[in-house]
Amino acid sequence: MKPKPFMNPYLAGFLLGLVLLATIYITGRGLGASGALKSVVLSTVENVAPKHAEEGLYYSEHTESNPGSPLVNWLVFEVIGVVIGAFISGLIANRVGFKFEKGPRATNTVRIIGAIAGGALFGFGSQLGRGCTSGSALSGMAVLSFGGIITMLAIFGGAYALAYFFRKLWLK
Repeated sequence: MKPKPFMNPYLAGFLLGLVLLATIYITGRGLGASGALKSVVLSTVENVAPKHAEEGLYYSEHTESNPGSPLVNWLVFEVIGVVIGAFISGLIANRVGFKFEKGPRATNTVRIIGAIAGGALFGFGSQLGRGCTSGSALSGMAVLSFGGIITMLAIFGGAYALAYFFRKLWLK
């Protein structure tokens, strides 16, 4: 069976804006996913090395400001919902499958290492920037934050500048 075509990007962007607006209205804050990973890491450290979690300044500050289990955080449920929703969407559109999308000159190893390195750098950067792209750029721009606009320009500008050096992996 042939996969269904992708959604119109303008309609998808409009719908994402409505979701963001509803999130700001309901929760008082925008979207973001890096907080979910932070909650999982905090919970893991608390369970694996409770003494370290009690003595570590970062962990103790977070525990004092957010009592209870770090996993009972709406961002954790948001990310779980995104993963489940993406899978269901893929099923409906007949796009579920495991394959490596890569250029003709890239090997599977290069693709995997690049994805892991890029994800790690992006995760590290999101912690330095106090939030991920969703929180910083998307939600920031929704409230006309100057920082959000600068973040979005830096993300796309950096991606375009870096893409130049890796273009031969993707082009024939």
